[in-house]
Amino acid sequence: MTKTSARSVLLVIGGGIAAYKTLELIRLLKGRGIGVRAILTRAGEQFVTPLSVAALTGEKVYSDLFSLTDEAEMGHIELSRAADLVVVAPATADLMARMAQGLANDLAATALLATDKPVLIAPAMNVRMWLHPATQRNLARLLADGVRVIGPDEGDMACGEFGPGRMAEPAAIAVAIDEALAPAEGMKLLTGDAPRPLRGRKVLITAGPTREAIDPVRYISNHSSGKQGYALAAAAVALGAEVVLVSGPVSLPIPPGAQMVPVESAAQMMAAVSRELPADIAIFTAAVADWRVAQRADEKIKKGGKAPPTLTLAENPDILKTVATLKSGRPKLVVGFAAETERVVAHAQEKLTRKGADLIIANDVSPEGGVFGGDRNTVHLVSKAGVEDWPNLSKAEVARRLMDRLAGTLAETA
Repeated sequence: MTKTSARSVLLVIGGGIAAYKTLELIRLLKGRGIGVRAILTRAGEQFVTPLSVAALTGEKVYSDLFSLTDEAEMGHIELSRAADLVVVAPATADLMARMAQGLANDLAATALLATDKPVLIAPAMNVRMWLHPATQRNLARLLADGVRVIGPDEGDMACGEFGPGRMAEPAAIAVAIDEALAPAEGMKLLTGDAPRPLRGRKVLITAGPTREAIDPVRYISNHSSGKQGYALAAAAVALGAEVVLVSGPVSLPIPPGAQMVPVESAAQMMAAVSRELPADIAIFTAAVADWRVAQRADEKIKKGGKAPPTLTLAENPDILKTVATLKSGRPKLVVGFAAETERVVAHAQEKLTRKGADLIIANDVSPEGGVFGGDRNTVHLVSKAGVEDWPNLSKAEVARRLMDRLAGTLAETA
């Protein structure tokens, strides 16, 4: 890897039509000052050439596990660990299966098995292959192992079908790589004698959606991806905090160093939050369902030619207000999020007063904004002191700035 690259990626290029997009991805990464070394699988060579990849990376391209020359110059163990992040794009069904099973039958699989660095995959395959139970089992295994996933997107495919399975666009993958590298950079900066302002402090964070069951197979939920909450957990860990992340169902790896408490319903989230108190800072990013079905059906509700059933709703516990108004054991800082579609700041100001929070982070989650499920956010910090507008930032950058702000505020009130 070039010595001038402060950050570096090992890119594993799988065999799929989406492999051509990796050439643009390399260009974007190099433009960000990220060094790239590539492993090109034999199947990947059917779509892009070693020459084109080498020309863009400025590095030798690796493909053969048993190459005497390559092993002498850069052994596969060293290759797998020399970068800060390993990226698989496109991650084909075959590559995902081999990763999940821990196979090591070519250079790509061996490097992925031997690496001790974070791994990010960008799946790409036919919609039926993506939805097949085997692929979903492999995906669940990889997520449980801590592998990060971006995509796949939904749309028209080269095979003529439509649905989820398109590899995420290079620009989106580049942002995900930036965010995956950011916590590692933060941890590097915090090693040695660098200050860790939240050392000895407990930060409690809720993230993701909740699911409110209608019957054993249906539920009420929302589009929250959990990305902002998980980014906040990573940023809090980097500042030295003991972090407990109470999370609804999402497809994200647990941030290294954080303790994750999985929940589904709002009632479960309320109970988990109560168990984890006291805390110094409590941040409520979760998009908690306001209502649940008053009477959950024990069996799947059938149509059977009958009129649609009437769902009677009951109000869910207000987690933010409950914690913010505690008479004893209230966290020193209570932060809520306001996901709005109109009058964003005005609604957040009302929420600040109504809930009793110290700070409300307001953002516009209208579909055209792409915040739900996206990698960027535009937020407004609403407090009794006024409103502070932040520019459009990656969710990782929002998290870093917010945790720095909260750490400073906590120090001032100590």
